[in-house]
Amino acid sequence: MSVTGNLAAVQARIQRACTISGRAPSSVRLVAVSKLHPAALVAEAAAAGQTVFGENYVQELVDKAAQLARPVEWHMIGHLQSNKVKYLPGIVSMIHTVDRLSLAQEIDRQWRDKQSAACDILVQVNVSGEATKSGTTATEAVELVRHIAKLPNVRVRGLMTMPPFFDDPEAARPYFRELRLLADRISSEQIPAVEMTELSMGMSGDFEVAIEEGATLVRVGTAIFGGR
Repeated sequence: MSVTGNLAAVQARIQRACTISGRAPSSVRLVAVSKLHPAALVAEAAAAGQTVFGENYVQELVDKAAQLARPVEWHMIGHLQSNKVKYLPGIVSMIHTVDRLSLAQEIDRQWRDKQSAACDILVQVNVSGEATKSGTTATEAVELVRHIAKLPNVRVRGLMTMPPFFDDPEAARPYFRELRLLADRISSEQIPAVEMTELSMGMSGDFEVAIEEGATLVRVGTAIFGGR
């Protein structure tokens, strides 16, 4: 099936998951993850109506953004080194993977120097505790959000996580639920300038379960663009 057809199928799955969980489809945004796929496929998806794209690597994101004639919204969804932040102002509208204060401070500095508006970020939480995954711990997340909230050029908009890989998407449900409960806890703290309106969780194999648990951003690559 073409990218256009795959995109329609994913959108239909999102709508079904929203219906099952009693949510409006407009409450979930699809982030099409084009990692290691050519800009031509991104352009095809954009022509079919997809507006938000996510990339894992800074250089690939910058290169694709330069090649696309149609304006789209770019999100940085991969592990981010502080020395690469300088390439992102003016290109990305959200960074999903802020897992440490030093990274947030560098984003604050770069946006202060290069952009008039603050950068929307999500705090990445390693809810599974896997050593191979980035992210702050659930225990440390509240304090990290408190510190980031003091930075004038960064706006905390929610949380992001990646659960372990399971063949059965139901096995990922407890991790999605834990992130939602953590977001509720942070929201109850009423930290100034912090919103817990976004939950970035769920990928090609499990995004329906993530939606049922409150995801507002689902990061889908393979189901749209095929295997890498």
